[in-house]
Amino acid sequence: MSNKTINGFSKLSKKEKINWLSQTFLKGNTRATDLLSLYWHEDIERQKRHDEFIENALSNFFLPFAIAPNFNIDGRIYAIPMVIEESSVIAAASNSAKFWLARGGFKTEIVSTIKSGQIHLNFSGEAQTLSSFFETHKEQLIRSVDELSQSMKKRGGGLIDLKLADESDALIDYYYIDARFNTADAMGANYINSCLETIAETFRVLASNYEGFSQEQQPEVVMSILSNYVPECLVRVTVSCPVSELAQEGHNGNDFAHKFVRAVDIAQTNPLRAVTHNKGIMNGVDAVVLATGNDFRAVEAGVHAYACREGRYKSLSKAKIDQDLFEFSMELPLALGTVGGLTKLHPMVGVAMSILQEPSAEELMKIVATAGLAQNFAAVRSLVTTGIQKGHMKMHLLNLLSQYNGSQTTKIAAVEHFKTHTISARSVAEFVASHQKNDD
Repeated sequence: MSNKTINGFSKLSKKEKINWLSQTFLKGNTRATDLLSLYWHEDIERQKRHDEFIENALSNFFLPFAIAPNFNIDGRIYAIPMVIEESSVIAAASNSAKFWLARGGFKTEIVSTIKSGQIHLNFSGEAQTLSSFFETHKEQLIRSVDELSQSMKKRGGGLIDLKLADESDALIDYYYIDARFNTADAMGANYINSCLETIAETFRVLASNYEGFSQEQQPEVVMSILSNYVPECLVRVTVSCPVSELAQEGHNGNDFAHKFVRAVDIAQTNPLRAVTHNKGIMNGVDAVVLATGNDFRAVEAGVHAYACREGRYKSLSKAKIDQDLFEFSMELPLALGTVGGLTKLHPMVGVAMSILQEPSAEELMKIVATAGLAQNFAAVRSLVTTGIQKGHMKMHLLNLLSQYNGSQTTKIAAVEHFKTHTISARSVAEFVASHQKNDD
């Protein structure tokens, strides 16, 4: 057994956990152990709340909380809170919002709000026997979650339907029950999973007493779990304007519009480009999802599955020119909530929701999708005009100056110097060394 392993780590106090780390993995690195304590919240009760989010919490890991203003979404003005560490994302979103503010803003539409979960089954008997059993007991299976669904039904949600799917051609003896839900303003993960497990247990009991199943051919529940693929929980967002209003950066409106459409078409065709194209969309999406206490991993998984729903990974956004009208749009699968989870536990999530004027789940879907399309517009606009690095490196300059320990006077001088010089890690390092040597 390695002397770096430990039993009962979770039972240690926070200070004991840090001491063990210090002795075992951080030998001599007092700065690391000091930082773990330094990043504790001064408010003991607030820190306790943060500690309870996860297991074995030692400290806090801060990310910037920022605002991108001037978003006109369906005629309503928003300042959108975003949590992200990547340089230029906030600036790009803000610039895009301001650009479309003068051109009618972003138009959104909720396509559907259905989420789903599955009870996965093994069954070696006749498919018709399982189908007959399911249809006979379907209503009883649905009613089995009535108690769990009381609060959800009051908010307009609940279990909508159950269907049996036969996938035994793809995987021997494999079937599943597909459950469709409306979770209203909740993310709904715990509700859906609780319902699925209740339905699964009811299914087991009913199946064990069903005369159509022999002892050797009883259906077996393998697992019950929600799906983060939500192609029926969709929001559409669009911006449009006359081509003549797109002139910028030395490009007339017509040239810019055609080059922009071409760039998006390339992302529709080439997966190598599509992945990075969609990552740019998710820069905006994830930043708002994090700020509002939603599950960005679930959103990422569902979005990328949706991007390859036709058998090939494609751009999530589309662009076109119809006569003299430019249109840029996107449909995005988003399972979001404004109640439950961290939405009522994390203090900064409460701040974000207040800034967003206490949105419903559907309104939050619209806001998040808008942030994604805005980010995508800004990125593609840079790519087809000045190039992506000019704006990105300008925003990255302060990070590089901090990385090379530039003093405040050096930072001020560097910002002025690099207005007319190319920014790179090497050029910034050389400038800091030279400037601070002269100061000495």
